[in-house]
Amino acid sequence: MAQNGPYYIKKSEGPIVIDGVLDDIPWRSAQAATDFYQYFPEDSIPAKLKTEFKLTYDAENMYLAAIMYNRNMEREYVAPSLRRDYLGREIDVITLILDTFQDGTNAFMFGVNPFGSQREGLISNGGNRLENFSLSWDNKWYAEARQEADYWAVEMAIPFKTLRFKDNIDRWNINFFRMDSDTGERTTWSPIRRNYEIYALAFNRELVWDTPLKKSGPNVSFIPYTLAGVDRDFENAAQQTPNGHVAFGGDAKVAISSALNLDMTINPDFSQVEVDEQVTNLDRFEIFFPEKRQFFLENADLFTSFGHPLLARPFFSRKIGIAIDSSTGQNVQNKIHYGARVSGKIDNNWRIGLMNLQTAADEQIDLPATNYSVAAVQRKLFTRSNVGAIFINQQTTRDSLGELTFAPDSYHRLAGVDYNLASADNRWLGKVFYHRSFNEKNNPGQYSHAAYLLYRSRSWQFDWAHVLIGDNFEAPAGFVPRTGIFRINPSLGYFFLPDNSVFTLHELKGGMEIFWNQDRMIDRLASIEYNADFRTTARLETSVNSDYIFLQAEFDPTRTGGIGLPTGSEYNYTYMKFSFSSDFRRLIGVRLKGQVGQYFNGNRLNLNASFNIRHMPFAAVTLSGNYNRIKLPQPYSSANLFLIGPRIDITMTRSLFFTTFVQYNSQINNININSRFQWRFKPVSDLFIVYTDNYGTEDPFDPANRFLLWKKNRALVLKLSYWLNL
Repeated sequence: MAQNGPYYIKKSEGPIVIDGVLDDIPWRSAQAATDFYQYFPEDSIPAKLKTEFKLTYDAENMYLAAIMYNRNMEREYVAPSLRRDYLGREIDVITLILDTFQDGTNAFMFGVNPFGSQREGLISNGGNRLENFSLSWDNKWYAEARQEADYWAVEMAIPFKTLRFKDNIDRWNINFFRMDSDTGERTTWSPIRRNYEIYALAFNRELVWDTPLKKSGPNVSFIPYTLAGVDRDFENAAQQTPNGHVAFGGDAKVAISSALNLDMTINPDFSQVEVDEQVTNLDRFEIFFPEKRQFFLENADLFTSFGHPLLARPFFSRKIGIAIDSSTGQNVQNKIHYGARVSGKIDNNWRIGLMNLQTAADEQIDLPATNYSVAAVQRKLFTRSNVGAIFINQQTTRDSLGELTFAPDSYHRLAGVDYNLASADNRWLGKVFYHRSFNEKNNPGQYSHAAYLLYRSRSWQFDWAHVLIGDNFEAPAGFVPRTGIFRINPSLGYFFLPDNSVFTLHELKGGMEIFWNQDRMIDRLASIEYNADFRTTARLETSVNSDYIFLQAEFDPTRTGGIGLPTGSEYNYTYMKFSFSSDFRRLIGVRLKGQVGQYFNGNRLNLNASFNIRHMPFAAVTLSGNYNRIKLPQPYSSANLFLIGPRIDITMTRSLFFTTFVQYNSQINNININSRFQWRFKPVSDLFIVYTDNYGTEDPFDPANRFLLWKKNRALVLKLSYWLNL
């Protein structure tokens, strides 16, 4: 087969049993493809290990058979666990990528390891960055693996109902990548250079069907859930007994066409079984956690890729269903009554998305009921670029007491246009956008704008970015940590890829980030970085940094409630940062990060370490700790901040999982215990039992406080969900 030739898939001549044994009659006549190419430690040379795959299909499913040959007949395979949706660069896995619209922008991803554990996900924005690869999406498909003396084999069945594609199309784009833990080799079927991500979509080959595909009948899924829980707030004098609650709800997915999907949700449960682990927050601005909720995941990039991901994101779905208690300043759950969303492709050039959600009023925190409507459209341009538009309407529908109100002056709206550049050869990437917010005040400065351009070759990378956000720009359904700024962020990097060395990559990079307001410069960060990848899969990162900060508001650098540095004060300080990640193919893996040097008008030492001990693939124990020693002159607060705790992850089978983590966070004087049992009794159908306990404490390392603990809150939740296809 030619290096960039297509794969010709033919219809199956008989049934296929998904058991990992490649003895079914259809595999005898299916075309065999080999000739994989190295991606790591070298690239664009023939792979040292042979990989072979075959594809076929019938009326319901697409099938894959793959054989991954080994170098060592007595080797052990590396898998972080038997849990679904695993990550890692140093594992054993074969992964299939399907770009069903040949747009080089979006794709489905399906992977299987030697133990038969599955992972599926979505690739967006061409797979150009790490954040464009998400494993949060779940759906039904089937796989089994089998380990033999000198190879391991996989069979997959992917229902056409799981995929989105256009009727009467006879060509998709496709690629594979394989990771082998014994040699550390990573290979791809279509060659990809290491200065791009291994799942970059610009380099896929064609998959040619012998007959144009048709929609495979009705495609409707129901995912109901029932939840029962009991909780108690020990700090609330009014709650002297445990509080029990029962909830019902669920989601539905209806395929309007083979490329366009309707998602609906009623009384969704968004936070009972997924708990965000705590972090030490020393940032002056709001931080956010990634979206994990099923309703928002498919085609999520169509809504969330607008704007700047860190400074001016007009729509951020985690803001819906979360509110701030004005009396405590804490995030609390805000009930969502319903949600509906239509998203997908109209044809190979057009994508659309329409979303509407209704949240409940909450008298306790004086929160009115709110309706959110979002409309997005995207048009492909040239080979892989696109232009998109978004409109968001946030409208109060009831006051905090639940009385119907449709006040015309109680709204927030936003409209914007984005152009995304991606060249056919993946060397040039870019973005330019302009957004404007609207409310009853109609003040000047209700806009945001940015432009970004990146060029990368085999040895060089240059990028330029600027962002301009008006004083009165608002995006209540988005993420905008600061307004009234102009920011530039140029950088230049040089890459050296040595052959036959202990190292596989040396990277030297310099960059600068500067913020101004209307009057003056308020922030400047200059950095010089040196990073290196080892042939063992370990990685080292170092940098020297110089910061300038002009405080526009009082700020306590420890965030512990002490006296804040005054508004209008300015600081120049220098520090070093480092991180090291060891070879995680070993029994014990280590990640170390740190920072040392000046910090505002004092000094900071930060050490962050995690030690991972594994009995593969059944158990892993992670011991992690984050220590910050901040010393500031009087009268400002100094602090020793700890965030420490173990995490135990046990996967008894591919269907039974148990996870427990304990965290002590001295910044908020809290000890948290979270235990979760999960039984996946059918594909994408689960029983969860989750126990959470929080204790308040003074510094437990102070002998005087050794036994000073008090109960804060406790909860036990049982949740059952079932995915039913019609």
